[in-house]
Amino acid sequence: MISARRLHRRTLAAAAAAVAGALALTACGEDATSSGGNTQFVSGTGQLTVVKASERLAAPDISGETTDGEELALADYRGKVVVLNVWGSWCAPCRAEAPNLRKVSEDTADRGVQFVGINTRDLDVANAQAFDRSFKIEYPSLYDPSGKLILKFPENSLSPQAIPSTLILDREGKIAVRALKPLSEKELRKALEPVIEEK
Repeated sequence: MISARRLHRRTLAAAAAAVAGALALTACGEDATSSGGNTQFVSGTGQLTVVKASERLAAPDISGETTDGEELALADYRGKVVVLNVWGSWCAPCRAEAPNLRKVSEDTADRGVQFVGINTRDLDVANAQAFDRSFKIEYPSLYDPSGKLILKFPENSLSPQAIPSTLILDREGKIAVRALKPLSEKELRKALEPVIEEK
């Protein structure tokens, strides 16, 4: 017969394993180093999911420090359409889509759209900062090297579970679109425009 103490230890171990497993899934179990030559990435399904306004769920109110050392919370942008992009400097598809994100962010800034990044698996923030300088990215990115912010999205929700992935949040902070793929400029504009037009 298993003692209560041993059963408690097994329960704690199972819970810890589940958390570690979720984190590994986010990172696809691949090398999480941030060396410049690492081109490993968590490939998405290629899906782009659009959610009707009546069926949308709120994104978690994530917050933290940006790659520039400033404090940022998604709640700060309530009332704006938010494009939330998960990326890493080591990720080749992230580099491919960066110019598209920059262009659309510049073109929609005066229409009530705020772009925010979540930089993940860059163990040295200098790599993320160099990425932004290289691609002339002006919008802020939360610094999330361990993926803990991504894990705040509830299980079975439209979480950003690939790198890169992009969420478009409506003005109420609800998830209107999820893309589990790098986006072309045309794809991003097509997904974003209907959310901007919503009143």
